[in-house]
Amino acid sequence: MMMNDPKKLLDECRRQIDEIDRRIVEALCERGRVVSQVGEVKRAAALPIYAPDRERAVIDRAISRNEGPLSNRTIEGVFREIMSGSFRLELPLRVGFLGPEGTFSHLAALRHFGSSVESAPLDSIDSVFREVSSGRLDYGLVPYENSIGGSIVDTLDAFQLYPAKACAEAMIDVSQCFMANCAPESVKRICSRPEVFAQCRKWLAARFGEIELVPTTSTSIAVQKAAAEGDEGTAAIGSSLAGELFGVRILFDHIQDRPQNITRFLVIGKDVAPPSGKDKTAIMFHTQDRPGAIADVLDCLRRAGVNLSHIDKRPSGRTNWRYVFFIDCEGHMTDPAVAAAIQEARGFCDTLEIVGSFPCAQRTL
Repeated sequence: MMMNDPKKLLDECRRQIDEIDRRIVEALCERGRVVSQVGEVKRAAALPIYAPDRERAVIDRAISRNEGPLSNRTIEGVFREIMSGSFRLELPLRVGFLGPEGTFSHLAALRHFGSSVESAPLDSIDSVFREVSSGRLDYGLVPYENSIGGSIVDTLDAFQLYPAKACAEAMIDVSQCFMANCAPESVKRICSRPEVFAQCRKWLAARFGEIELVPTTSTSIAVQKAAAEGDEGTAAIGSSLAGELFGVRILFDHIQDRPQNITRFLVIGKDVAPPSGKDKTAIMFHTQDRPGAIADVLDCLRRAGVNLSHIDKRPSGRTNWRYVFFIDCEGHMTDPAVAAAIQEARGFCDTLEIVGSFPCAQRTL
């Protein structure tokens, strides 16, 4: 082909792309027919449609075969959409998240489950737990921990109230945007979730000083308030998606105090996931009221060689100054070392519950 004839070159490249696209669609249709058979087997055996361990294996295998030039993140995104369509063929999944649309939870749900599941935006993290625990939703996706602001207390509290179990995790890069339909000097109040204020504390202090901070139940609601009250000097911090959805201008982006701002989300359902080979287990416990009880629990894990990746506490809600502790450790709850450590730790606790076992998220979405 003559390189000095760009039209012919483009036509030939497009012809090749069209042929590749034809083969891709044929392969997807063939895959879909097999997926439908899988769905029939699962329904007949009353098996869960969503299998986090299988999902992880499929994505890891696809990425291991990636020879470029597409990035691993692109390959993962493509396969998550393929699997999202597969869920719909097997049995449509209903997934709840902290709404309304435009929240970072919404973004995480789209990136983890794809666009083919039935999404249900809810008004609080507590509502996500309640709907999943009641069976009205198959799964929920809730924020668990942020690399700047720390644990999401609403999620920790909900684990104490509902029987839902963590069965998967997802991590997304969070870019906080400052939005308003007025000039920066006209801003009188800023709306967002308390955790978002924590992630942007230094930037807010340097730019606005002692301005009024108005907490909301979601970043999307904050952006809607900025849309409705722009003439009154109301601004919001949230996702660029929310700004686009609700028509609020982005005045500043990437305002979080640390450039790498990552939020861990947990997928909650009725059961934990089977072992995948690289897992985490989350537990919560209430220790006996005596000196050294917490140290005794941690020592059980240390002696078993179980590594901790997260620890936090929340008020028990039953007795003043009594706390429930939350721990994430490496390994699945069925791994001999983890199972033995948890069993021994029960002897030092009034209560100990497994919050979940799930495949580790390998990459940010």
